[in-house]
Amino acid sequence: MAGKTTWRPRDTHGKLTEAKEQALPDSAFAFPKQRKAPLTAAGYVREAVARFGEFTDVTDEDRDLAFENIRRAAVHYHVEMTETDWRQLGTRPLRSSYSRKNR
Repeated sequence: MAGKTTWRPRDTHGKLTEAKEQALPDSAFAFPKQRKAPLTAAGYVREAVARFGEFTDVTDEDRDLAFENIRRAAVHYHVEMTETDWRQLGTRPLRSSYSRKNR
């Protein structure tokens, strides 16, 4: 799926309030179908990269698209990304009971 994206740059700046986020089109999100991970500024791109493995209720195809959307937004906002595949970012959220049990 490399190269296929739905993300489009937006003129929305600053912290997104719930109302501003709801007003964004689907194309402003890494996961457009689920409207998860808005990509409207460099900080939001960094957050999407850092939290990629925490997103639930998404398929591998959704992750493919989200990764390409994040990469495109990273280029636009000049955010350095060394990852070349979403699997390098993590695939599933850690369960808190698992984390506590294995400390």
